[in-house]
Amino acid sequence: PDRPDYTNGARGAQYTLCCDDSTGGVVDDLIVYLRADDDVFLVPNAANNAEVVRRLTEAAPAGVDVRNLHRDFAVIAVQGPRSPELIEALGLPADHPYMSFIDATWTPTASVGSQPTDVTVCRSGYTGERGYELVVRSADAGGIWDQLFDAGAALGVQACGLGARDTLRTEMGYPLHGQDLSLDITPNQARVGWAVGWQKPSFWGRDVLLAERAAGPPRILRGLESLDRGIPRPHMVVRTAAGEVVGEVTSGTFSPTRRVGIALALLRPDIAEGDEVQVDVRGRTSNMRVVKPPFIEGSRTG
Repeated sequence: PDRPDYTNGARGAQYTLCCDDSTGGVVDDLIVYLRADDDVFLVPNAANNAEVVRRLTEAAPAGVDVRNLHRDFAVIAVQGPRSPELIEALGLPADHPYMSFIDATWTPTASVGSQPTDVTVCRSGYTGERGYELVVRSADAGGIWDQLFDAGAALGVQACGLGARDTLRTEMGYPLHGQDLSLDITPNQARVGWAVGWQKPSFWGRDVLLAERAAGPPRILRGLESLDRGIPRPHMVVRTAAGEVVGEVTSGTFSPTRRVGIALALLRPDIAEGDEVQVDVRGRTSNMRVVKPPFIEGSRTG
């Protein structure tokens, strides 16, 4: 497809999937940054970087150099409705489109560092909020972290861990690798086929994924919303009212926004939105309705 016409020197980023060639399962989901026609920067999940690099290295044609730089860089997510103000307070660009990036220079204050350094400002994130991901050299991560808190004190900045990120992404219905995506779960099953370049003549898993799409996946990732006080968790069994097993919860949590239990679950394809099912929550039956995520309205592109 044609590349977007970005302004302010921004360039494009793309969410994509690395699939297994024989099964179509997802090795990892990652973001691709196109720095130049011959320079592509990939950001996989940290735990999967070695496997992604191994597969790329084995498949790379002559003349293509694959380098593992995971020890050289750190990523700091700055998320929330006031994130543009905080990014600009550090002298960094914030006015570029969702899923684009700008290479910039960060000049540290005297209290956190001494030398200006490169930083890639990405309009991305996995929370559903407007936000950014700052890709910096590992050696500079501590300094930029400290300056974010110095500059963000008046904005109410807070440190949030992966637990908070997990709740936010679940509310948005974003799949997480290792739970909603895995070597055993294909893009068709996880309803992320939009991230697959189906028109490409060749990609890992193409034949098996096309066959599965034509036949219909044996299970589909859908949303569940509790009708009582039950809070679903991963691996909990999903049944019909008659007791027939129809799936399993892959991600589940209490939604602090909706004040109700929510989940993503792999369900038999005949289980449709609006159906009511039951989840075994630690030995107690919880009634839930099948819904279409997201569970809340996000503001990522605002």
